[in-house]
Amino acid sequence: MSSKTAKEAGVARIRTTETAPATGGTSLAIETYTRLRQDILDAVLAPNTKLKARDLCARYGVGLSPVREALNRLLSEALVRQNAQCGFTVASFSLSDLEEIVRTRRWLDEIGLRNSIRDGDGAWEERVVMSCHRLSRTPRYPDGLDAPRNPLWYTAHRAFHLSLIDACGSEWLKSFSMTLFDAIERYRAISRKPGVQRLTHQDEHRAIADAAVGRNAEVAVRLLMEHYELTAQLVRERLHKFAVPDA
Repeated sequence: MSSKTAKEAGVARIRTTETAPATGGTSLAIETYTRLRQDILDAVLAPNTKLKARDLCARYGVGLSPVREALNRLLSEALVRQNAQCGFTVASFSLSDLEEIVRTRRWLDEIGLRNSIRDGDGAWEERVVMSCHRLSRTPRYPDGLDAPRNPLWYTAHRAFHLSLIDACGSEWLKSFSMTLFDAIERYRAISRKPGVQRLTHQDEHRAIADAAVGRNAEVAVRLLMEHYELTAQLVRERLHKFAVPDA
């Protein structure tokens, strides 16, 4: 694979939730992948759940081919595991995995944010402001705190965090950062307590955006790191319900 092709493949992963329209079997496979992926990210399908192909066919109303393609794609994203004895299962949770994801995300996003603040132009500032505004206008739980999270909020949240590092100058960094964003989403889903919302969440986003467009790199990075740590702490408090012993 050429360097250009590899780079384009990496960048394409940034837009996994914004797949281009398709027809026929391809469209059905994409839809199945998207629905199964979201159920895993939202912890509707809990860690270590066995993913039997025929059960998934019934769940999503499709044939075996789209399900197999979806499972293979999710396997490449480490959201699904496969072994000879159990077949496919939803990837497990562990404290060590959480800490590695958070630590790596800190490294990447600090570099991405600093570079964006240094090199971003007016169009970048507009993207940050607009994505923050869109996120603030998207209800997280439109049907009540005991109802499922709004998938549009997830999309807006992802877009906001991508906007912060969008002018960093590295498509690879952005791709890896979004992979880590998706990885932490599964953990974030279990940190939610029914009937309870993190009321300061949007204030955190707005403060980060203000510091970024104000070109205050030290404050923006500090607020972003605190934002990540608060999420990680909430997850740690509830992780024991799903975690497997660390090796």
